Formats: sequence, C-alpha cells, structure tokens
Amino acid sequence: MAETTRTETTVAEVMAELAALEDPRAREVNEKHGDDHGVNLSKLRGLAKRLKTQQELACRLWETGDTAARLLAILICRPKAFERDELDLMVREARTPKVHDWLVNYVVKKNPHSDELRLAWFADPDPVVASAGWALTTERVTKKPESLNLAGLLDVIEAEMKDAPDRLQWAMNHCLAQIGIDHAEHRARALDIGERLEVLKDYPTSPGCTSPFAPIWITEMVRRQHA
Repeated sequence: MAETTRTETTVAEVMAELAALEDPRAREVNEKHGDDHGVNLSKLRGLAKRLKTQQELACRLWETGDTAARLLAILICRPKAFERDELDLMVREARTPKVHDWLVNYVVKKNPHSDELRLAWFADPDPVVASAGWALTTERVTKKPESLNLAGLLDVIEAEMKDAPDRLQWAMNHCLAQIGIDHAEHRARALDIGERLEVLKDYPTSPGCTSPFAPIWITEMVRRQHA
C-alpha cells in the first residue's frame, strides 16, 4: 500500500513538473502537427534522464491520458516489460502523432512481441494502427528483408497508397522509399510507382532537408550511399 501511495504522489509531482514546463509557443507549434502538448522535447528528455527507468511510474503516467505524460512514460519505461495485449491497447490509445511515433519506435520495436504485432496491425481496419504495422515492416525492409515479400508489398502500395488516410499513406510511402533505397532489384519499380502516384510530390520541404516524395528521396539516399 505504501508503494502505491508513493507512486501516486510521484505521478502528481511529475504532472506538476510537466505543467511548469508548459510553453504556449511550443503548444502552438505542436498543435499544427496534431500534438496537444506544450513541453519542449529537450526539457522532457532532461526530466526523463533524471527520473531514469521506472516501469510502474511509466504505466501510471500513461494512464493519465495526457500527451506530455505519455511521451515521458515512453522514455522511462522498460520496453521489454510489456505484454503483447498491453502494447496493442496502447497503440490504439495513442492518437497523437508524436505519442504514436515514439511508442512504435522506442517501445514496440524493442519488445519481443514486435513481429507478432506487426503482422496483426498491418491490415488493421484502423488506419492509425495499420500505420504502426507498416512502420515495423519498413524497419524489416532494411534489417530482415528475407522474411518479407518485397514485390508483394509494392503491389499493395501501388494499389492502396494513393487513397490511404494521411498517416497510413505516410507510412506506406516510407516503406516504398526504403524498398527503393535498400534493394536495387526493386528500385526501378519503386521509382515508377512514386512517379505515377505522385504522393507527397508537393510536400513543403525545409532547405537542407530531403523531400518525402519517394523518387526524390530514393535518388538522394542512393546518391549518398555511392558518394
């Protein structure tokens, strides 16, 4: 009982600290990207470094539903401690882009159930959940391509990416680019699909950054590999 009370107090203390870090200008910028929090991410990482790994506290922070608290929870949790069903629920609860992205990249990818979840999420009717399946698949395109049917993935991308909802479309486009970058035998087809579908062709890109338009992205990354 004492342990529970101590953790609850810590949750309250951490929430107060997060509230103190709230910056209206940061919130304004984040909200343009669909993220409802106003905490500078460098300061959030600094707080996580001080707290160190605390799995129980991470779970309690996640339960608050607060975006900044959930981002902090992801940074102080033990990725391998979660059961498959816990991660499935968490991905379905993670509706803001940053929480979803961090959860997939910092937690799910390091969990022993990651490939089982990848297969389960890949064709999920919820496009945000499906995008997590595609993100995990994109990592395999680079690290474990022998377990994938790359031509089959290109078939799905060619048929479905153009009309996919934004976040799923983004994840499919990343997979398309990664296939083109990493696998020379599929590069011509990946470039052709990108050119014909024109997904993200007009995406605003900051100076010095590479466009997410697959033909430009693939060409630039391959050029760097051979530079």
